[in-house]
Amino acid sequence: MNYKHLNIFERSKLEVLNSLGYSTRKIAKELNRHHSTIARELKRIPTSSYKAELAEKNYRQRQQLPKYIGKQTVNLILNIENALSKTWSPAQIANTITKGIVSTKTIYRWIYLGYIDSGNLNKLRQKGKRRKPTETRGKFLVGTSISKRCKDANRRIKFGHWELDTVVSSRGKSKGCLATFVERKTRLYTALKIKDRTSTSMMKTISQLFNALPKGAFKTSTVDRGKEFACYKEVERNLQIPVYFADPYSS
Repeated sequence: MNYKHLNIFERSKLEVLNSLGYSTRKIAKELNRHHSTIARELKRIPTSSYKAELAEKNYRQRQQLPKYIGKQTVNLILNIENALSKTWSPAQIANTITKGIVSTKTIYRWIYLGYIDSGNLNKLRQKGKRRKPTETRGKFLVGTSISKRCKDANRRIKFGHWELDTVVSSRGKSKGCLATFVERKTRLYTALKIKDRTSTSMMKTISQLFNALPKGAFKTSTVDRGKEFACYKEVERNLQIPVYFADPYSS
């Protein structure tokens, strides 16, 4: 499985779950991520409460860092990433492949700075395969692909283009969850409690936010392929809001 960095959907979920007091491991289970990935993400924000908007901003800034500096040659990094993918620890790598060249501490520093694909760490000391939870709520024909989303939304030029998702409670027998809305230009984040993860509940929640916002403040919505968004035709017909679906495994 190829690693993908946490996206704004996941960071928004992380913010909500962290504020609810979920442990690192419980959050990791909800997001289908390794707990060390969540722990590192939380440590990157030097505040008492994790903020998805700030985390996303910091991530974008890290992406602007130079890819290779000093000792960091292309072949060296490829060798380290290859070893990590085989579940080698940074200490093992430093004592064998990069012995006398790069230390354990340096390998960790490169990982945290983003020079090395940190996603490989989710394979360290891990038994068995991690799989994306199987969707058990049936299937539906998705609508318009994200590839056809308007330029204003893609470039975050104007206010009103929203990303929607859900955060499901794993406590007790409750099926309650939160519907999350992130405005793409300002990264304004809103979470509304909904009864369950059905398309009916989602439609009511989308209508609730649409009616609460000023006219023209809800122009488009981008969603994943969860069954709760099977209401997209109703959203487009009744609210006149175009709905765009993320590609599989990218949301």
